[in-house]
Formats: sequence, structure tokens, C-alpha cells
Amino acid sequence: MFQLAPIGIVRSCFGEKFGIPRQAGLAPAARATLQMLPPYNQPAAMRGLEGFSHLWLVFVFHGMPAGRWQPTVRPPRLGGNRRLGVFATRSPFRPNAIGLSAVALDRIAIDAGCVVLHLSGVDLLDGTPVLDIKPYLPYADCIPNATSGFAPERPASELAVEFSPAATAFCATWPTGDLRELIVQILRQDPRPAYERTDPAPKRYGMKLYDCNVRWEMRSGAVYVTEIIPNFAPTPTAEPPRPAGRPE
Repeated sequence: MFQLAPIGIVRSCFGEKFGIPRQAGLAPAARATLQMLPPYNQPAAMRGLEGFSHLWLVFVFHGMPAGRWQPTVRPPRLGGNRRLGVFATRSPFRPNAIGLSAVALDRIAIDAGCVVLHLSGVDLLDGTPVLDIKPYLPYADCIPNATSGFAPERPASELAVEFSPAATAFCATWPTGDLRELIVQILRQDPRPAYERTDPAPKRYGMKLYDCNVRWEMRSGAVYVTEIIPNFAPTPTAEPPRPAGRPE
């Protein structure tokens, strides 16, 4: 039996699973930090890491129910209509809920013994526990003649994304100035479930980015961002948050 402990925790722009890109690198504006935990937050452990542009993160799918692995899954890339073996996919419904992502390393911040890695192009839920960090080696990790089964190239979906005047104004006030870019990069890939993409019934969607609720809908084949509400609050159908300190 193996016992694994996290070496750090991810703090990302994704507050829920809906809207997270299905692979790392598809939304370069998706930023996060990896906050190293003691005793692994030693600057010496990062020596030389600044020379690498990208990292492999080995992490835990912490947002998945325990014991929910499935021998076959329906990859969204195939429209959700065809089952493949779980080991032929990157589905989180695995015997061991372990994931792997190649992310960009923007910089390493070291302050008063605290080590924080600043990342971009992430596909990680906020609060993700990280088990290990490995440097990305282009000569070994990028194999030119490799084949990739049912996913030979990046998703082709490139929906047009439009913003209401109110949403445009909100993005203009965002401190880092890249909220609009992040929203476009996510929504142009169409994060809707595959079975809803052919449903003509109008639907409204919402996703949590940072501490905002981004609301959008489909209009004439394009994504239209209707509003962005700060200080995200759950919808009436969502489970209310438990008071701090109350046992599960």
C-alpha cells in the first residue's frame, strides 16, 4: 500500500469543474499559483527549476466522488456517444484519481521561506492537491511521430464569443486586464455537454471564474456573454454552503 501526501495546493481561476478546458494549454490566459507546503516549500528544492518553461504536475482529481471509477467512459471529444476504455482516455473516473498536466511556468516567487510557483495554461480546479512536479523535457516529452488515437489534434471548435455592453464594461475594470481574454479562450471551445450542443432549446449557463459568475447563452450559433456578477453566490438549486466548523 502506498501513502501519498500533497506537496502543494493549486489556487486557480476555476472555482468549479464546468468551464475548465479539457486539456492544459488550451486557454493560455488560465492562470494559477502552486503554493508549496512544508516541508517541501524549501527554496533549495526549486534550484534550477527556473530554467524550464513548462512543468508536469502530478495531481489528485479532488473534485471527484470517491470510489467512482468506471471501466468505460464517454469522451466528450467523441460527442459523448461512444464508449472507450478508461485507460484509453484522460477521464477523471479512474481507479486512482490521479491526473497529469503540462503547464507553463511563468515565474517562481520566494518570500520569507514561502515558495509559490506562478503558472499559466492550467486545467486545474482551485484547491487541487499536487503530488509531484517534474520538469518538461522537449526532447523526451514531445515525440514527433507519436499517434494519438481518437484525439489526433486539438479540438477544432472555435465559436465566436460576443459580450454585452455590461460584460464588456466589467472586463475593463478587472485588475489584471485579462479576464475577457480568459473568457473567450474558454467559451470558444464550447464547454457545454455534448448532448446539449444539438438541443435547440434555449439555455442559459454560468461558470465560476475567480470570484465572479460569468453568465452566457447561445445566440445564432455564437456565444453571448450576458453578464458577469462579482462575489459569486450559488444559484437557488445549488446546495447552500455549510457554516465554517460544522462537521460533515
